[in-house]
Order: sequence, then C-alpha cells, then structure tokens
Amino acid sequence: MIKQLLKHYFYLIALFFITRLALFIWQFDRFSQVSESYWLTFLYGLKMDTILALVLLLPLLLLLTLAPKIISNFLNKLMVYYFLLVLMLVTFVESATLPFFIQYDVRPNYLFVEYLEHIREVSSMLIADYKLVFLITFVIMYALARAYLKNSSTRFIACFDLSYIKRVALILPLLLIFSIGIRSSFGHRPANISDALYSSNRILNEVTKNSLYSVLYAIYSKKYDKSVKHYGVMKVDDAIQRVKRRLNIQNTHPDYIFNRTINTHFKHNQNKNLVIFIQESMGAQFAKAVGGESGVTPHFNQLANNGLLFTDAYSNGTRSIRGLAGLVAGNFSIPGKGVLKRNKSQQDFFTMASLLKSYQYETVFLYGGESRFDNMKSWFSGNGFERIIEQSDFINPGYVGSWGVSDEDLIIRANQEFKTYHNNNQKFAAVMFSTSNHAPFDFPEDKIDLIEGVAVKSAKNAIKYADYAIGQFIKLAQQEDYYKDTIFVIAADHDVRVYGDDLVPVNHFHIPALILGQGVPTMTYNKISTQPDILATALDLMGIENLTYPIQGHSIFSDKKQNVALMQFNDYYALRQDDKVAVIRPDKEALTFIYKNEQLKLTTHDKTLEEDALAFVITLNHLYHNKLHQ
Repeated sequence: MIKQLLKHYFYLIALFFITRLALFIWQFDRFSQVSESYWLTFLYGLKMDTILALVLLLPLLLLLTLAPKIISNFLNKLMVYYFLLVLMLVTFVESATLPFFIQYDVRPNYLFVEYLEHIREVSSMLIADYKLVFLITFVIMYALARAYLKNSSTRFIACFDLSYIKRVALILPLLLIFSIGIRSSFGHRPANISDALYSSNRILNEVTKNSLYSVLYAIYSKKYDKSVKHYGVMKVDDAIQRVKRRLNIQNTHPDYIFNRTINTHFKHNQNKNLVIFIQESMGAQFAKAVGGESGVTPHFNQLANNGLLFTDAYSNGTRSIRGLAGLVAGNFSIPGKGVLKRNKSQQDFFTMASLLKSYQYETVFLYGGESRFDNMKSWFSGNGFERIIEQSDFINPGYVGSWGVSDEDLIIRANQEFKTYHNNNQKFAAVMFSTSNHAPFDFPEDKIDLIEGVAVKSAKNAIKYADYAIGQFIKLAQQEDYYKDTIFVIAADHDVRVYGDDLVPVNHFHIPALILGQGVPTMTYNKISTQPDILATALDLMGIENLTYPIQGHSIFSDKKQNVALMQFNDYYALRQDDKVAVIRPDKEALTFIYKNEQLKLTTHDKTLEEDALAFVITLNHLYHNKLHQ
C-alpha cells in the first residue's frame, strides 16, 4: 500500500518537476543575477508540489485503508481511473503552462479559469494559435494514459491482501504524514501559495509555483466574487460618475477612473521617506487623544501633541485586509473577499510602493509574524514591495508569541533597516504591521504597567504594549539621522471588535491616526477622514511634485477633500456624508440614518445618498474585475 502511494506521489512530482525545470532553463537569464539562491526554487517548488500531490492522493489513501476487500476488484478500477483522470488533468495544465507563460508571463492563474468558463468563445482562437501545442499535449496524454493503464487490472489488488485490521491501523500514521505534508508548516498558519514567493524576482517566484495549485486556488477564490446585483442595479458609467462627484475626483488618465496628477502642498529640499506603522485592532475607543479611554495608549496620546492628529478617521472595514488595502493602496473595500486574497489584485494593483518605486525608493514590508497570513506576502510582493521581512528573518528575537515576534523586535529591526537605507543614501518607503493585539494577547513581561481590573492577557494590555512599542520606535528614530527626512504614519487597521445594535456600528469604525515628522504641521484635523485620505495626506507631506495615483481620497490639505467615508460591515455598506449615513444591504431596501451620539437614528430616505452608496459598490467591483486600480 505504502509502495503504491509513494509510486503515485512520484508520478505527480515528476510531471511537476519537468515543467519547473523547463521554465527554469527557459527563463534563467531573467533571474540569474538575483541575490537569493535560484536553486531554492526546486526546494520551495517541491513544497508546493507535495501539498497538491497529497491532496490529490488522499482519496486513494482512504479507500486503501478503509474499504473492505470484498469489493477490491471494483475499487481497483475506481482508483485506477480516478488517478488516470488526475494524471490527465495535471498533464493538460502542465502542458498549457509554457504557452500561457509566453502569453501572460505568469503560470496559469485566474485568466486560465476565465478561459475555461468561455471555452466556446476562445477555443477557435486557441486552436488557431496553438495547434502544435495541442497536438503535442494530446500525444503526451495518450502515451501517459497507455503507459499507466498497462497492468492496471492488478495495480491496487495486492494492497487488499493485507488484513482489514492492519490496513485500518495504518490510517492514523499515514493520515498524520499526509497532514504534515499538506500543511507543510509547523508555524501558526498552514503553507499556501505565498510560500512560493521566496524571491524578490517575480519570474523566479513564478517558476517556483505549481500551475494546477494556482488554478485551483483561483477557482476557490472565485466563490467570494459575490454578485453586486444583490445590492441593486445601476449602469456602470452612471455609478462611476456618481462616485467621482461624491469624492470630488476627476481623473486625468483616460483609461483609469480615479487616476490623476496631484501637486504637493509641501516643498522640501529633498523628497521625504515614508514609514506607515499599522496597528492591529487599535480602535479609537482606546486612544484618549481621539476621544477614547485614558491610560491605554499614553505614548500615542503624547505623540499626538507633536504631529498631525486625525480625530475623526474611519477604517474601511472590520478585517486587517480591508485596513491594509486602505492605508497601503488607498482603496475602499470591494464586495466579497478583500483584494489581498483575490486573484486579479495580486499584480498590477496600485500601492504606495508601486508608486514610489518609480521615484527610486526602496520598498519594504515588515511583519513580526508569518507573511503568508491573509496572503499578505503574495499581495505585497506582487504590488511593488521589493522586500518582505517576516518572522523567520528575525535573528534571536527578544520575545516570540503565538503570532510572531514582539512589536519591540519589529521596531528594533525596522530602525536598523532604515539606518542602513539612510547610510547608503537610499530613499525608502516602508509598511510595518504590528502583531500584539491578537488572542491570546502574548507580549513580553515587565514592559508596561498593567491595566487594573482586566486580565493580564487581554486586548487592553496588548494594545498598551503595542503603544509602548510605538513610543520606543519614535524614540529610536529621533536619535537617527533618517528621522528628519522621514514622514511617519501611525494608524490602526480597524477596531478590536465591531459590535452593536446598529445595522452598521459606525462608532466602531473610528480609528486613531497620526502623522509625525520634521516639517509636519502640529495640528488636529477634526473632520471625517478615511484610510485612503490618510495615505494621500502622507504622500502630500513627502513633498514629491506631480504624483500620479488612483487613491480614493484626498490629502486633508487639498480643497477637494470631502467629508465622506465608506464603511463595510459584513455584507452591508455604509456611506457617510457629514452626519448622514446611507446603508445598503443585499436584497433589502436601502435606509438612511442620522449619526448622532455614536448611534444611527433612522430618518427619511435620502435617495441621492442611497444611490451613491450603491454606486460605490458597483464602481469598486468594476475597478477590481477590470484591473483599473492603477
């Protein structure tokens, strides 16, 4: 039994290896100069291949260990033809990889799935362009099928000669081996497609990936493409114009809806660096400086006296991926799954890194945990971030909790990186993401005065530790030469917990946000602002002339800035203009509320605001599906 499983495992691994080797040789000139060892592509690639191969072999394992011998002849045929089907599928996708790479410069992905969905429309084109490829593919498939079916009548029969009790006894150790292989990680999260992205070179990462894994991941992700028709119907062009009016944005690029050129309000002798320090789940309720509880964020509160404080800022949504999209890409929450996990936004999706790379900035994402979490590694590396520093890159960290190294380890490493950039006369743009405020709320002892009346391992104490790290980071930075040349943003991704009786608990979207740095005005901004607004303001403060970007917001120093926010809560969207809020829901009537005393009070319908809320959903969906956030 074990021999047969191993044999079939190696059949699949051999097919995957042949394609990877072909890609490696063919594309070698495009990654031969990378700093990482390109030979590791075969090691990381084997990891991807093993995950998929063991998933595909799992039905064989279950049948061989649990099925009775009396139906062994039937099961032998069933397993032979099941694996033959798997073999043909793998062969087809692997054969399609090279022509697909020629066309799109990537392994098969969501586009491959879309082609399969419209096979009638594209079949004539494919046959015309790839006759020889199709011919060779079917010859290979035929030859492999013939070879595999030879002696198939007895391929698995011998496995059933083992007594049923012995076969059942094998299932636990074999399932353990399969589980380890499929998970392929002893870390906090199982391995996923992000593990293939070990290099800063995109082509080498594509060589490392597994084609069928990528295709199946695209199919899996597609179930989150919730139809916006459930919210209502509106022509896309009308929706776009409504959103542009509401946000007061007029694009200057003919093809990209929000793309326009912006002049800075701050001119410096040289352009500033940018550091965005994103705080996990640090809602405004914990920050006295923006109206929250006292004693939880003393360092943030103190720093707020020396920078640009946003007292009425709102998060995109209730998940980290929504906040990251807002603060890093200037994008509101799209319907369905967030852009960090969606196929069409893994490349060619605007971020502050893709923007600043064209100005010769080095770009880096620093995270104390495993960057595969929420598919961050794939999204960041595919959209302009040249370096990803994660948990495995920290040497001898001072503290490691369930979610990774401590925020203090993160800020120490970040400070070292920024010093190196500065000493090399290299401009840099960085995103740092904290890990402290995650259950079970691990953080080092003796760093903070614990809050009385709550458990040691609680959200409040975790946030207080994260705040301590903020204070230490700014203190370290102020001692370095790069400080005077850098804009620092400190903002939360979302609140710690979003709850309440309102359809959309607006008060729990309220987040603290602060911008610091030499030349940053010491002021308080009390009007409504969003995560895209915060990003636009930070870019403005850098002093770069004529930035061109599609950010769905404005610098607070622009006369185009609007008092508007868009919030997503599960399937609901809330569009807020001043103190009026329109809420739209799938297959339900839109409603209008007055937001007062942190509660929504139902009021008469504001049809324009409600229709604009629908327009946002339709426009954001259109932007994503047509790759227009550029």
